Amino acid sequence: MDKPAGFAEIGIVAYEGAQTAAVLGMTDLLLAAVGIAIKRHDVSEPFLGVSHWIRADGDDAPRRVFSSDPARKADRPTVIVIPPGLGGPLPRTEARYYADWLRSEYSRGAGLCSICNGAFLLGETGLLAGRTVTTHWTYEEHLVSRFPDINVNTDRLIIDDGDILTAGGLMAWIDLSLILIERFLGPAIMMETARVFLVDPPGREQSYYSSFSPRLNHGDDAIQKVQHWLEASGGKDMSLAALADHAGLEPRTFMRRFQKATGHTTGEYVQRVRIDRARGLLQSTSEPVDAIAWKAHYSDPSSFRKVFTRIIGLTPAEYRQRFRMRSPRKFQ
Repeated sequence: MDKPAGFAEIGIVAYEGAQTAAVLGMTDLLLAAVGIAIKRHDVSEPFLGVSHWIRADGDDAPRRVFSSDPARKADRPTVIVIPPGLGGPLPRTEARYYADWLRSEYSRGAGLCSICNGAFLLGETGLLAGRTVTTHWTYEEHLVSRFPDINVNTDRLIIDDGDILTAGGLMAWIDLSLILIERFLGPAIMMETARVFLVDPPGREQSYYSSFSPRLNHGDDAIQKVQHWLEASGGKDMSLAALADHAGLEPRTFMRRFQKATGHTTGEYVQRVRIDRARGLLQSTSEPVDAIAWKAHYSDPSSFRKVFTRIIGLTPAEYRQRFRMRSPRKFQ
């Protein structure tokens, strides 16, 4: 989605069940940025427009039902955004209707974006095969199961793959909007818009917010037994010999089956169990970071800090500052 010359249009798919806050909020944020750009560049006509598209009975493709600039609307959107849906992903029959249109518009050069479970609709196009995408972390297993040829990384809040951009989380429409503003109106307008709306510019990651949610429905009882043991112990013993012995398997067989079932190596899985324990302690206690490292079964606090930062994307101190629970203030 390179910056176009002249007027560009962001089309938002207002399908039945789409989050109204995302559809209208993106519209407001994008048009506010247009207003800022007009003022800064002292021009009379907008550089960017917004449109809404819905399914029209009897039509083969969605219909534009709103345009922020009817006099200058393009023949088709420059970028099409699939917002999150409330109540789960769009049913497959409904998703396939939009998928045909999305494929057609993509073949004509339109960029495509999805937010949260909007990735399921985008997945129906087949255009995500072989790509790495994101969605809300609670949908990861469902998305992998439904589209096994897609690589899913829910540690990321935004994954920009050039012509296709995916965002995770119901409120990630704010981050996506700012990225689109930067693409079409420039970084200065994006930063000014973020300041006006008192929102952070893009740069957050979903790993800041998501907890470790291991796969448990894989059907391998021996591996599931080890997973429950690791959860109960907080990942205290991570030696391969101990894990394989608990599963009643030879170490090589255990490693192969564990990664197939969980999607993680044993080492990475144990680290995530430990770090998840540490997150809870950082949020709910005032204990020193070194003490929390010990309680999370790290004998070396420096090693704990490195692993925590790699997995979460924030240092333990930064995480505590952002997410520590505070007692609510009482009204006088």
